[in-house]
Amino acid sequence: MATAVNTSAKMETHKRAGGSFLVEDQAAAEIFTPEDLTAEHRAIGRAAREFFEKEVAPNVEAIVHGNHDLAVTLLRKAASLGLEGILTPERYGGMELDLPSSMVVAEELARDGSFAGWHGAHAGIGTMPLLLFGTEQQKQKYLAKLSSAEMVAAYCLTEPHAGSDSLAAKTRADLTPDGRHYVLNGQKMWITNGGKADLYTVFAKIGGEQFSAFLVERAFAGVSTGNEEQKMGIKGSSTTAVFLDNVHVPVENLLGEPGRGHIIAFNILNLGRLKLGPFAVGGSKNVLRLSIAYAKQRKAFGVEIAQFGMIRHKLAEMAIRTYAVEAMAYRVEGLITGHLEGFSWDEPDAARRMMKAVEEFAAECSMIKVYASEVLDYVVDEGVQIHGGYGYHQDYAVERAYRDSRINRIFEGTNEINRLLTTGMLLKRAQQGRLGIVKAAKALMDEILSGPSLDADAEKEERRLARNAKKVALLLLASAFEKFGAAMDKEQEVLAGIADVLMEAFAMESTLLRVEKSGKVEGQGADMCAVFLRDAMTRIESFARPVLGACAEGDTLRTKMAVLRRFAKFEPVNAIVLRRRIADRLLSAGHYVA
Repeated sequence: MATAVNTSAKMETHKRAGGSFLVEDQAAAEIFTPEDLTAEHRAIGRAAREFFEKEVAPNVEAIVHGNHDLAVTLLRKAASLGLEGILTPERYGGMELDLPSSMVVAEELARDGSFAGWHGAHAGIGTMPLLLFGTEQQKQKYLAKLSSAEMVAAYCLTEPHAGSDSLAAKTRADLTPDGRHYVLNGQKMWITNGGKADLYTVFAKIGGEQFSAFLVERAFAGVSTGNEEQKMGIKGSSTTAVFLDNVHVPVENLLGEPGRGHIIAFNILNLGRLKLGPFAVGGSKNVLRLSIAYAKQRKAFGVEIAQFGMIRHKLAEMAIRTYAVEAMAYRVEGLITGHLEGFSWDEPDAARRMMKAVEEFAAECSMIKVYASEVLDYVVDEGVQIHGGYGYHQDYAVERAYRDSRINRIFEGTNEINRLLTTGMLLKRAQQGRLGIVKAAKALMDEILSGPSLDADAEKEERRLARNAKKVALLLLASAFEKFGAAMDKEQEVLAGIADVLMEAFAMESTLLRVEKSGKVEGQGADMCAVFLRDAMTRIESFARPVLGACAEGDTLRTKMAVLRRFAKFEPVNAIVLRRRIADRLLSAGHYVA
């Protein structure tokens, strides 16, 4: 029987703590990169790609125009290939594979936002609550039907007045006098797959107080759905309200423990945030491919627009940012894998071990969610620009991709919430003594007081930039805590600014480690890394300035600004030439190449 984690011998397994990237250096050999995917992973990716090209692509227009029955049919065809039960154990009808397998499938199915919505809501947030928190009886009853998509799944958390603040939910669950059922009453909003789902994971408060989760069948009396929402994008996905009117749910359908629904909700969201990385990568690669093809066939002033420097700049930058997101997402997968060595679903406590491994890197998952969704937004925007007026027309796929992309900054918790979570979780770990931020900040202060060293001057520029990015993050954390102390959680703008620096620092280091692990000092990856690190450091300096301005004044501010300038200083490369080389390779291949 396959184990749930069997990534690659190319990665040295090291058990790291969540957030430790900020205070520790990681060797290139320790990280997992897309280049480490095994032959099995690549075969799964090919199967998903062929399924999309043969089954989904010819039917995209019908799906987008609301043929939900067709979408469900295709979901079941995907399930027949094992694509809807990648992580699910074989005994429940799944493939029992690993996290990288689920990520390559997500990437390949992300070329259409609507079908990606059906797949993600079903195989991800629809199935994972049951897989990770269900009883054996519950799994025996439902998991095989979810693996085959005989039952379509949906996840019901959001309410009309409880979006980001999910614990403010008003849906109630009251135990009947005979103790055999919970009676659910309430309304859920924006439920993906809502109109076609057969099994809902519904969050409600027992007695109006204990936030809990329940497995609710559409067939239960009192369950109904609203009209399909008229959305900006992902128009081919089903998004409805779900109404619960005196729904009698058997007590055995309580998922997890009473009052512990937040544990389920937040951990499932962590996985969803991680998976948004490959979804964004797949979407970005698709738009880049469309843009390359258009740039090569569209002529202006007698030549292909692909020959224009500014078009080549756009293509190169689209690829550079996609490369960084890929590096980040697979690095986090590798960090999670480090806590799952020898994992098997046959373990008595397998689900808890999987959940705890993902939870350990909740901050990193939030960073992936924000960074990936914003990179995808950048890529689709530039894709429309390359297409010019045609990019604004519904006959061109890039127009749909532009609209489909926007929801990702709202899915899985808004990007604003995830920015606050990123900084907040790292600070909480530091306060609990689980992350050595205080020690690292003290060492940084000692370094600042001692001035630059000759060793630092001799260090490779890319490595120095990556390390200095983390030093800027520590400087901001220390400055903010010194200024605001325990009230720091009220300073949302400061927390968000620090989160932006943390994300760029993690992206820089992940990109550099990916290139270092490849062993290629020249080529596409090296060129993209050289450009990305310097642009990211420029962004870091711009993010850091207002944070320091909020945390200090007078001579103290001037001193910290001098330190910031010292850390952010770098020798520029000829980014114009590098981007031209990157674009040349893209245009030659006709698609994204790393």
